[in-house]
Amino acid sequence: MVFALGFSSGLPLLLTFSTLSAWLKTEGISRTAIGLFALAGVPYAFKFLWAPILDAVALPYFGAKMGRRRSWGLLIQALLMAAILALGACDPARDLALMAPLALLVAFLSASQDIVIDAYRVEILPPVLQGPGAGAVQAGYRVAMLAAGAGALFLASAFGWFWAYAGMAAGLAAGMIVLLANPEPAADSRPVHPGWRARLNDAVVHPFADFLRRRRWAAILLFVVGYKMGEAMAGAMANPLYVELGFSLDEIAAVSKIFGFGATVAGGLIGGALTARLGCWRALLAFGLLQSAGNLFYVGQVLAGHNLGALAACVFAENLTAGMAGSALVAYISGLCRRECTATQYALLSSATAVGRTMLGASSGWLADQMGWLPFFGLTTVATVPALALLIWMGKDLVDADRRSEGNQDP
Repeated sequence: MVFALGFSSGLPLLLTFSTLSAWLKTEGISRTAIGLFALAGVPYAFKFLWAPILDAVALPYFGAKMGRRRSWGLLIQALLMAAILALGACDPARDLALMAPLALLVAFLSASQDIVIDAYRVEILPPVLQGPGAGAVQAGYRVAMLAAGAGALFLASAFGWFWAYAGMAAGLAAGMIVLLANPEPAADSRPVHPGWRARLNDAVVHPFADFLRRRRWAAILLFVVGYKMGEAMAGAMANPLYVELGFSLDEIAAVSKIFGFGATVAGGLIGGALTARLGCWRALLAFGLLQSAGNLFYVGQVLAGHNLGALAACVFAENLTAGMAGSALVAYISGLCRRECTATQYALLSSATAVGRTMLGASSGWLADQMGWLPFFGLTTVATVPALALLIWMGKDLVDADRRSEGNQDP
């Protein structure tokens, strides 16, 4: 169940990011323009602004029949399917100006889906399963990224880009099936206070005020922003690099399928299991270092040029280390959320992870143009160092949070 939710959550991301960049590159769009398309991911960075609505407001009729989480999730997924189809129907040579708002719409609906799915997962799993659950959701997320990456490239090569995007839209049915087949979390039955002021306080003020009462809350946000920064910068330019080195779409897709799939699943599941065993602090530190080292394989790819062996190693290392680091980060964020405001607090923290991906992703094309491939990927290797230093400084707080989580207490 959690794996399928992660799959549905991860499927749309690359359709406005890496896969879209490959599409634009094959149409001769410049690196700088491709990088600017990463700004379509802005909704991921600001989804906490409308998360309180999804957290507190039930849809008329359907909310009463299906519950708040499931009804919102199904509506958003249906709209997301339509938006992905519309984006896939565009021609970059003619419709580039139209593709930008459509990509933004897909990202907005995808971010809204994430709000609902993350809250549903955190609320339906007991505390002892949050670590393994994070591993399963990361495995599903990474498999979806493989489908939206390698799978979409295969489909595009064989049938064209519209059918590639149509296939990805159909894949969202996995999340819809899970929401239809499983119950609403018990958190849906919490009491609703009368009066608009009380509801505003419950939905908006309380979740943010509760988070701001945490010790070192600013450090937590800065850490979450920076932890995946290097991976985001490298990921934004990975496909343009491969295309520029002369790899065909079929070659990129085949290597991603063969070497990326196993690494994707293994990274998420190993990361989740080891996070439960090691605790968040040790897992975040170890996997963060591995994730940074994984970016060195892009440097090797630049030096190797059009070499399928180097491409296989690069894809394997990126998927494995990013999956492990992602599982640890998801488990940490999940443990910070209180059940009465799960969607809003999780959206706030996961929005922070999108800041680096969106803002630096948008500038990564310009940086690659100005610096060249080798210095650029060298920079991505050290980009996470400030976050890891912050993690070491926050270490005791994270260890204490792990202990409280194991004792099933609020942090």
